[in-house]
Amino acid sequence: MGPLLCCLGIAALLCRGLACPGPCSCSTKKNGRLLAECAYKELPEVPQGLSPNVTILTLSANRIGWLRRGAFAEVPEVQSLWLGYNQISGAEPGAFATLVELKNLDLSHNKMVTFPWQDLRNLSGLQILKLNNNRLAGLPRDAFQALSELRSLWLNDNQLTTLADGTFHPLPSLSQLQLFNNPFNCSCKLFWLKRWAESTSVSLTKGGSTLCAAPGRLRGRAVTDIPAQQCVAPSVQLTYLSKLDNTVLPDGLTLSLHCSVAGSPLPQIRWRIQTPGRGVEIDGPNVARDGSLSPSGRVKQSQERFLVFKNGTMAIPKFSKEDEGIYTCIAVNDVGTREVSVNVALAGSENPAEDLLQDDPHASPLGGRSCYKGDEMDPVGAGEKLVIVYHVPREVKGTAGGAVPRVGLATLLLALGIALGW
Repeated sequence: MGPLLCCLGIAALLCRGLACPGPCSCSTKKNGRLLAECAYKELPEVPQGLSPNVTILTLSANRIGWLRRGAFAEVPEVQSLWLGYNQISGAEPGAFATLVELKNLDLSHNKMVTFPWQDLRNLSGLQILKLNNNRLAGLPRDAFQALSELRSLWLNDNQLTTLADGTFHPLPSLSQLQLFNNPFNCSCKLFWLKRWAESTSVSLTKGGSTLCAAPGRLRGRAVTDIPAQQCVAPSVQLTYLSKLDNTVLPDGLTLSLHCSVAGSPLPQIRWRIQTPGRGVEIDGPNVARDGSLSPSGRVKQSQERFLVFKNGTMAIPKFSKEDEGIYTCIAVNDVGTREVSVNVALAGSENPAEDLLQDDPHASPLGGRSCYKGDEMDPVGAGEKLVIVYHVPREVKGTAGGAVPRVGLATLLLALGIALGW
């Protein structure tokens, strides 16, 4: 009786393992994998009733137009999923997220405008991804962040005009990439792809057909032909500006920092200020040509303290201890980003030069003003320390007997530190 029950049990398992929707044909491969063959069946959607043990699912050449969330929840063990030559225009987030065993995904020759890129975070074992011959116009920079096993990526024949810097960097196993027949705009935003293509060991299939569609002067030329001299990463230099004379400054010290940038295209300047009491981000000038502050609706209250001019200068009137902190100038263009930071401190002393040399044995001779060389970028963006020692003088009596604070050359000192990490 025992052997009979055992045989019946095995038969039941086999029957359950071969459960198959009507339009499909299912079979067991020699390697033990279950195949569900549902191609060329005019199916408008993913069929229901598939066995949870299916590892190969073929749905090519049907009429599927959309993939809903959980469309493949019944087949969590699928390793190869073929969906080519359908009419799929998009997929909801979560459509593929349950397929954690997936190794091969073919969505080629569809009409996909959108794709749930976040689903790829669950597909860490994916080895082949075919998205070619669709209508994809872009993809996020971190789209392939989790695909450390991906070997072959097909993106050709889409509507891609650019790709974010570093798109393919998270793919250590990549050996084949297809990008041809996309209308690439070969601006400096795509210059990183030229450099990557020249240094990578990845095979760019039909690399010569990866052509520029714009701008006009580069139309028809290979992406790898973008002229290097037209795309130069930013360099940045930060200097301290001061009027070192005996001018009376009744309103106190005005700190001025000037950020000089170079690059092609000309970089935009942004500022980041971190003081003990606040952090401020300023994306551009807030002072108009006539010297007036931009309308209050465009300038946050936290930014009004810092006057940023179009020429790259920042001024902080009535600079005080509350304004001490790290001031960072950030230069941004289509090729990349560079930044330099200075640590500004305020101190008082009867003999500031003596105190400065005691506090900072690396201080440069007095009168130094440049605090960063843009071509010698600190990779961590820490920059050099800038220490300002501001001597608060004794009151000087004016002609009317009033007390007027006076600031002179000997009372305002600038010291240059050594770049962090050098």
